[in-house]
Amino acid sequence: MASANTSWSEENFSCSICLDVLSSPVTTSCGHNFCRTCITKYWDEQVRYKCPVCNKLFDTRPDLRINTLLSEMVERFGTSVRVKEQPCVEPGEVPCDICTGTQLKAVKSCLVCLMSFCQTHLEPHQRVAVLKKHRLVKPMDCLEDRLCKKHDRLLELFCQTERVYVCQFCTETDHKSHPVVPLKEEYDVKKAQLGKIVSEVQQMIQERKIKIKEIKVTVKRSKADADREIADGVQVLTTLMRCIKKCQDDLNRMVKERLKSTQKQAEDLITELEQEIEDLTNRSSEMKQLSHTKDHLHFLKTFKSLKNPPHTRDWTTVEVRPPTYVGTFRRSLDQLEETLNRKMKKLHDAELKRVQQYEVDVTLDPDTAHCCLTLSEDGKQVHHGSVENNLRENPKRFTQYIFLLTRQSFSSGRFYFEIQVKDKTQWFLGVAKESINRIGETMWTPKTGYWTISYNKDGLVFNDCPVWIIKYQPRAELQKVGVFVDYDEGLVSFYDVEAGLHLYSAPGCTFSEPLYPILNPGLSHYEGINSAPLIISPVNQTD
Repeated sequence: MASANTSWSEENFSCSICLDVLSSPVTTSCGHNFCRTCITKYWDEQVRYKCPVCNKLFDTRPDLRINTLLSEMVERFGTSVRVKEQPCVEPGEVPCDICTGTQLKAVKSCLVCLMSFCQTHLEPHQRVAVLKKHRLVKPMDCLEDRLCKKHDRLLELFCQTERVYVCQFCTETDHKSHPVVPLKEEYDVKKAQLGKIVSEVQQMIQERKIKIKEIKVTVKRSKADADREIADGVQVLTTLMRCIKKCQDDLNRMVKERLKSTQKQAEDLITELEQEIEDLTNRSSEMKQLSHTKDHLHFLKTFKSLKNPPHTRDWTTVEVRPPTYVGTFRRSLDQLEETLNRKMKKLHDAELKRVQQYEVDVTLDPDTAHCCLTLSEDGKQVHHGSVENNLRENPKRFTQYIFLLTRQSFSSGRFYFEIQVKDKTQWFLGVAKESINRIGETMWTPKTGYWTISYNKDGLVFNDCPVWIIKYQPRAELQKVGVFVDYDEGLVSFYDVEAGLHLYSAPGCTFSEPLYPILNPGLSHYEGINSAPLIISPVNQTD
């Protein structure tokens, strides 16, 4: 007999069923070798006879005989291929359940004993006749969870109907009519889904990092605005001696409180975003680690708890709004109005320039105009006529009062527009909510959805209940009125554009629906008095 090839490993002499060194080896017609006891027991449990390795089907149960040559080779090399240095168990490996003290690495798990054994403690299963009949498999942890509770057989299949793990016997009883697939097939499907989820989680992480950058930019801009506001105020107030010291202190306090509030909001959002990033990163690591496992059952069981990302907030609509400082100086200096007229003029000029940055282009909507109103072709002018226009009915049209709205509406942010009121003795303008009453009589107050000022022989009036007379006497004829709205802050302010002065602000407003600019040119009287149009004018900022 030729000399033995001592470089062969134990796998060359292992049974594909018990994974141990062959005992009484037999060979099937397809050329695969098994322990005689293993293949006999395997076929005893099958409905059809097939090779466990290549799945070749046999019409009748093969009559197997001992492979004498292979048996002699196993006998000769059996000892040498089994004698190995037994390593200690490492993290992530299955330990021997019998070892005391230093635990060795398990080399086999028994599905009958439901225990794992190192090479030393596996010896009885290789020697004792009764134990040799036990089914040995590659080392596994949590063995009891891998057996069918009903049939005490290995869970090797997945029922697609009931979404549960089953053994071979289950497919012939409770799950006989259900479609089942090997765990490997379900594993491949779920692993593909896991890869997609990993990509989605990475995308979520990137989106949150971008949001953090946006928030930091907003905070930086807010701080710059605050620093500029404070610097402008100090420059004005420090020239007025001790009488305005209190105004300076109040200014600093109000601006810093608003900045502090914005910074606190930003810090809280950043903390929340960073926590979500940490949670998502941890989840991503867990999923990446899971994606490398070859343990089908462990993968599927763990996948269920990992497939959904951690609970996170929808950040697409979250933002840090920089605080508005419109009117900060004005409220600080009201009590010193007579003394500070010249300084207040500078402040109002600066305030007007700031709000003018939020200019919007709006045009008048003829579908909302009262039948006595006439609009220009470009939708920028409106005046009252003595003859009613023959207009088609429209549910958006005003029928009781000579109002009209713009085509554009606003539901967030800040916006500003200017209306020319030159040569008029009566007018009415501001903003109104979408759902105002356009047919019957109503009060034009914030309670009914109007935030407006009007002008007549009595002067400027902010329409509220009670009516508030605006104590403002322009040095010259009022020519342009600017309207500024901060929807989110609930602020509506009016300005004398030519004089660069603030007229009035409606504080504490609450908006819950779209706002429209609203105009009323007033009645055109005998001899053409008040016949001039109201004109939506472009903003003309000056340095």
